[in-house]
Amino acid sequence: MPTLPGLLIAASGAIMFALGSMHLVFTYSGTKLHPRDLAVVDAMKAGSMRISRETTVWRAATGFHGSHSLGAMLFGLVYGYLALEGSGFLFGSVFLLALGMITLCSYLLLAKLYWFKVPLRGILLAAMLYTAALVVIFK
Repeated sequence: MPTLPGLLIAASGAIMFALGSMHLVFTYSGTKLHPRDLAVVDAMKAGSMRISRETTVWRAATGFHGSHSLGAMLFGLVYGYLALEGSGFLFGSVFLLALGMITLCSYLLLAKLYWFKVPLRGILLAAMLYTAALVVIFK
């Protein structure tokens, strides 16, 4: 039977997995993550970055979006699994518990600085659930 902290961390992970999954779908289908100005899209597809001429800004951005999505999904799957798997491995590791909180706080900071309200609110909720689990664990 999952514990309260396990359920809270699993819920946090589920939110991150859902956000990452939606981002992955939006990256590779539709135009939700495309610039509104089509001239910007054309410039991104025509231009390369200073680091290499082997790719375009458009292709690099698409790859960055994809890998970003996979990172959120991986967090959700790993922490969701560890929270529910039953051995207590996650809850016995201060390192893993701290790493999860640091990861969520990092995503939260990025969302606040660079993204928009939907991911910010979702990540904030995930971080609050994770924090609640830590409070229960360490009370």
